Amino acid sequence: MAEGGEDPPKRKKRNLLKLYYGVSENQSTANINPTDINSPHFQSSAFMEELLKGSSLAELMDKEDEMHQQIKVLDRDMQTLVYDNYNKFISATEMIRKMKSDFKKMEDEMDRLSSNMQQIQVVSDTINKSLDGQRQELGKLAGVHSLLKKLQFLFELPSRLKKCMTMNAEGQAVRYYAKARHVLKEYEHMPSFQIIQRDCIQIVDELCEKLRGRLRNTSSQPQQLAECVELLLQLNEPPAELCNEYIQQASYGIQQDLLKLSSLGETGSSEEEEERVRLASDVLEFADLGCNGVLSNVALLIANFTDLFLSRPSNDPSTKAIRDVAQPKLIAFIKDTLKQFFIIVKKRFEMEVPEGSDQFLVKALDRFHRKLLSVHKLIPVAKIDELAAEMVSSTTVLRVKFFSARLRDQFAGYLADARQSIATQSMVPSGAQASSASPTTAPLTALFQEISSKITEEFKATINSLKVYVSSDVVFATQPRFRVPFCRQQIRQGLVVKHLYHILDTAADMCKVTTSRSSPPPPPVLLLLLSRLCLEMKESIIAYLVSLSDEAFPANEHSAGGTPIADLCSHAGTTSQELIDHFVSVQGLAISQMIRKSVETRDWLTTLEPRNVRPVMKRVVEDVSILDHHVGQLFEEGPRKEHSSEDSRASRRRNIPTGTRAWNYAPNAFDTNLMSNIQKLFSERIEIFGSVEFNKVSVVTGVIKIALKTFLECVRLRTFGKYGLQQVQVDTHYLQIYLWRFVSDENLVKILVDEIVSSTVQRCTDAVVMEPSVIDVICSQN
Repeated sequence: MAEGGEDPPKRKKRNLLKLYYGVSENQSTANINPTDINSPHFQSSAFMEELLKGSSLAELMDKEDEMHQQIKVLDRDMQTLVYDNYNKFISATEMIRKMKSDFKKMEDEMDRLSSNMQQIQVVSDTINKSLDGQRQELGKLAGVHSLLKKLQFLFELPSRLKKCMTMNAEGQAVRYYAKARHVLKEYEHMPSFQIIQRDCIQIVDELCEKLRGRLRNTSSQPQQLAECVELLLQLNEPPAELCNEYIQQASYGIQQDLLKLSSLGETGSSEEEEERVRLASDVLEFADLGCNGVLSNVALLIANFTDLFLSRPSNDPSTKAIRDVAQPKLIAFIKDTLKQFFIIVKKRFEMEVPEGSDQFLVKALDRFHRKLLSVHKLIPVAKIDELAAEMVSSTTVLRVKFFSARLRDQFAGYLADARQSIATQSMVPSGAQASSASPTTAPLTALFQEISSKITEEFKATINSLKVYVSSDVVFATQPRFRVPFCRQQIRQGLVVKHLYHILDTAADMCKVTTSRSSPPPPPVLLLLLSRLCLEMKESIIAYLVSLSDEAFPANEHSAGGTPIADLCSHAGTTSQELIDHFVSVQGLAISQMIRKSVETRDWLTTLEPRNVRPVMKRVVEDVSILDHHVGQLFEEGPRKEHSSEDSRASRRRNIPTGTRAWNYAPNAFDTNLMSNIQKLFSERIEIFGSVEFNKVSVVTGVIKIALKTFLECVRLRTFGKYGLQQVQVDTHYLQIYLWRFVSDENLVKILVDEIVSSTVQRCTDAVVMEPSVIDVICSQN
């Protein structure tokens, strides 16, 4: 019995299957498991023995059902495998049968082909044998026949040319003549050929005149012109003349298109006028007309010209000479034509409606630029791309200048509105209006906010209008040749920086305006308003506007060569300081004029005993109050020194300086000057006309210092009597009890008032001072 109880036929089938599927039998004996049903060393008896020993009856029945199911599955798989292989076998059998039939047919055809080849070989051998002695003679006869045909062509050439002329087949005539021209030239010494050549030359001359007449015809199409030039070149006509004639004739249509473009908007018949107005009103239609008319014809001319004169075969000896003559003429014509075209385009763009037209203008520019770049590709040596960039740049320069001028006009309008508002609302404390003006009139804060917000909003609107020129879908905006100069020079320097400098310079010029009938000086409140505006520009507006433009118009190395923000802010700070200092000078001068006139027009020697404060002093206090209100609307309060109490201030008023009391005892002049100089030594030096700070206290203090200093100088130029001295005492005491509230240090007012009283005492003929209690009573009544 075989190993494992397996029959030899089964073992043989198993081995064949192992061989087919590549199952190896080189396995270690340690891994052999006879009870593994999937193992090649499976033994059924061992498997059954182990199964019976280790399983119960129920498990055996379950195992039987499981194996029964597996057997069914394997049977189905085997049936499927057998069916598939059977179909493949049938298909292979049919294919083999068909190949046998095809090969049989092929063998029959190959036999017939071999038979035909043999017959051909026999016939070839027969012909070779029959013609072997006449081969050379046949060659000579063939050569003679060819020569006779050529001679016949030459003798018939004049008649052929005439026939072509009659049939308007100029191209065929040129080909006939070009074919025989060299032969006639070579044998022109022979009489028969001379006659033929003479007749042909006459006909060709007529042909040339006919072609030139067609070339000069204004109604000829571009293709007809190209054919005429090509035929004339084949007839050896001078290339230079043909270049000029072709360009002149081909440019006729271009000139007509230029005239049509330039005539848009002119008057004519009703229909023509309506069409022109429609085209002139729509810049995009104007661009389409220019691209499809002028530029398309220029491109067609360049293409035809290149084919005729510049792209001739390299083996032609005249190619280089023709190119050297033709190319400069073409470039000169292109530049002259585009120069006329750009002038027309520039005029049309200048006519464009300012408001809301930049999007359409950019689209028109982009169409022109794209078309010019396509023309540039036809003849790069003409550098049409540079001309296109120049056209775009010149147009953007015009637009930037327009927006810059509009911003200047708008700012001038803001200043005019501010003047009108100040004048109508009586903001300026001068003349008769000052006495009736109220500190609550027309808040300057709203006016300042309105001007600053308008400047910012109009600038943002301008930036948004110009952003379309650097849009990503615009071809010329992506080229550094345009983008860098546009963003750096035109926008940042030509628009932003220039406009900011214009605002600052306009504000600074307010300090230089002199009084005249044609140009009245600006109201002082306007100076104050502009000073606050310049200060705001220094602190925020300049940085905001410059950064806004840099974000909207970025460029490589954008800040290189541009004006730094720090320089603009520094200039704004300087201008603001000049304005506020000029404001203090103007206001101080206005109050000083009132004080000077009141001192110079009064007779201080014969004046009556004082019973009231002079009205001019009340005016001074009122003007300072209004001034304090105006400045307080635009600037912060500012630091002050600690004020003394009312009791201590009153006690100081009762304590008249020793030098003043001494005048009751009539000391000499030497003692008076000595006491005055000693008081000055121990008092702080007061700077009258120095720069003020940007706060309310500093500004008002500067005006008060100028007014009191003027009062002091006017007193030094007058001579006073007893009551004149007492009137000055009353006036200065009134100023002191009211003006100390407006200054940063009340001692400043006290020092100046004491100097005024001391100078008055020195200039008094009968120096008898008034009692402080009486002065208090008079001032309290007023």
